[in-house]
Amino acid sequence: MSKTVTADDIRKSVEENDVHFLRLAFTDVNGTLKAVEVPKSQLDKVLTNDIRFDGSSIDGFVRLEESDMVLYPDFSTWSVLPWSDERGGKIGRLICSVHKTNGEPFEGDPRNNLKRVLKEMTDMGFSDFEIGFEAEFHLFKLAEDGNWTTEVPDHASYFDMTSDDEGARCRRDIVETLESIGFEVEAAHHEVGDGQQEIDFKFDDALTTADRVQTFKMVVREVARKHGLFATFMAKPLQGEAGNGMHTNMSLFKDGKNVFYNKDGEFHLSDTALHFLNGILEHARAITAIGNPTVNSYKRLIPGFEAPVYISWASKNRSPLVRIPDANEVGTRLEMRSADPTANPYLLLAACLTAGLQGIKEGKMPMDAITSNVFEMSEKERADRGIKPLPSTLHNAIKALKEDELIQSALGEHLAHSFIDSKQLEWSQYTQSVSDWERERYMGY
Repeated sequence: MSKTVTADDIRKSVEENDVHFLRLAFTDVNGTLKAVEVPKSQLDKVLTNDIRFDGSSIDGFVRLEESDMVLYPDFSTWSVLPWSDERGGKIGRLICSVHKTNGEPFEGDPRNNLKRVLKEMTDMGFSDFEIGFEAEFHLFKLAEDGNWTTEVPDHASYFDMTSDDEGARCRRDIVETLESIGFEVEAAHHEVGDGQQEIDFKFDDALTTADRVQTFKMVVREVARKHGLFATFMAKPLQGEAGNGMHTNMSLFKDGKNVFYNKDGEFHLSDTALHFLNGILEHARAITAIGNPTVNSYKRLIPGFEAPVYISWASKNRSPLVRIPDANEVGTRLEMRSADPTANPYLLLAACLTAGLQGIKEGKMPMDAITSNVFEMSEKERADRGIKPLPSTLHNAIKALKEDELIQSALGEHLAHSFIDSKQLEWSQYTQSVSDWERERYMGY
């Protein structure tokens, strides 16, 4: 849970750590971390919500004629970054919510939107939406000019214990850097693909975890560059290799108890968990647009790899969309396996929570759990069991989102409109591009 940090705590930390600059971070509709950086002399303005910026140039924010925005820092996110500026001074970081000049929360801020949906959760009597993200990434070597290449620093595979390659050294440095700023890292290992890594940190409430995944991505990129490497969270950077997922582990709490747990239920799941699960499954196609928001995302969601392609659920089986891991009472959870780390975590969690809460309101049970490999079933078998496919392209995912009023409501009118517009433009640009594959295939025609 978020720790209590006061303005005086931050003032003291600024002096003790020789902080020269303050980085005020926020997130745009596409999940890109943005920041306004101010000198230490502006600390009092920072702490009294008096730092303004022009929001008209930020994707999904506002028109030019209403561009003034105000940053409201969340003191609990205060951190002194583990690197210095060129003069040796430290940089302090606060994650902010974006407000209008009249003090109202800006509805186009993904962080504000998640807080709005979490309020709907507490109004239903629940206390916490607990989340654990597993965000995978690739490391590539940098070229002499500082640009990325597709040359990997290792050729290890899943859980390989390599002696001391570049990827392993970088991964250890990332873990130590994360721990130095308060992360509790639970595991770090090599993933299936060449140069592919995974670092897992402890689950927490939804807002804290969304904030942390944004910080995590920033740290991974910074540390990788120190090692002469380029880190990418792109869903499928290498053809024929495993893609990067961001498995999303979800549980719901009330009065300190995990309401997904029932010791007498199948897989130890309560009816509440099953109703929540049904909400996720019923709205999975629209959620996919948010959890897999790039053209490239759908080159990961294909048969032949571990990423899901069909809307189903299971316990031991890893082919369906949602898996129920073996766990104790506190750890009982639903693991949605479709999302990738290009997703905006605030929007993704708002969509999942809204779908799950709707499932609880409706009280319907999900389809039967899958006990066999869904990829090996015939089309008729899948149809007979009500197993539908996930969207196969960004275009189809956005169509599903436009048809799903509930998931649009999870984003709110402003963000839903901005997100759909942004992704339709991305798809249009993609359809007009001409790839090397096309030239090699068709130039002789």
